[in-house]
Amino acid sequence: MPDHPPAPTARPLQADAQLDSYFTSEDERRVNTRRMFDDAACAYDRAEGITALGTGAWYRRYALGRAGLREGMSVLDVAAGTGLVAREACRLIGPAGRLTALDPSPGMLAELRKKLDVHTVEAYAEDIPLADDAVDFLSMGYALRHVADLDLVFAEYLRVLKPGGSTCVMEITRPRSALGRLLMRFYIRGVVPLLSRLSRSGPQVGLLWEYYWDTIEASVSPDEVMAAMRRAGFAEVRCHVTLGVFREYLGRKPAAA
Repeated sequence: MPDHPPAPTARPLQADAQLDSYFTSEDERRVNTRRMFDDAACAYDRAEGITALGTGAWYRRYALGRAGLREGMSVLDVAAGTGLVAREACRLIGPAGRLTALDPSPGMLAELRKKLDVHTVEAYAEDIPLADDAVDFLSMGYALRHVADLDLVFAEYLRVLKPGGSTCVMEITRPRSALGRLLMRFYIRGVVPLLSRLSRSGPQVGLLWEYYWDTIEASVSPDEVMAAMRRAGFAEVRCHVTLGVFREYLGRKPAAA
């Protein structure tokens, strides 16, 4: 990826008027999105399996390993949800490692605790209740487009990482071509909700996946995400792209002098 100069000011990741139907303020965003995730928590894993066609676990584990996650590390998984990323991280860090799962949705964390015996924290990415220099590695899976302020989030990520620690933020971005966007929109907003209903997942999943697509369309460019990481102080910022839409934003906290 080419090195672009940082943008002069912060910009929210959700910066499109099409999201006004969901919320019009930060307080509304937090209340409404938490309700959506709570309502869909019980059926979330089933819908995700349909969306990823069964490849999600393999990809997450591969991405984390490629980003440098190793046995014995301490990890903070932000926006952990039902534990899909955390589960793969635990396999990589082994029994000697330590993982903390953070999410603002109590319903999602309740589902996570059914499958993982890890420390959980109900909180937002913009205000992480951990000490400075707390973890070796920070992960986030497909949730960056749900935050309000990139600069604030990446500043928090840098703060809680130990010097020399790494972050891996997995995200999906809209295809560049009009046909690609049309096909992805049809799949995420049409096919996945339909299959979820047929599998008795409930209408809440359909609503959440409609919101997913709208946040994908409203998200800022990858260059802006990497610029925000650099503004926060991350070094070695880069982006790995798979199939044109799956991205891993990678960066390292500079080591102490």
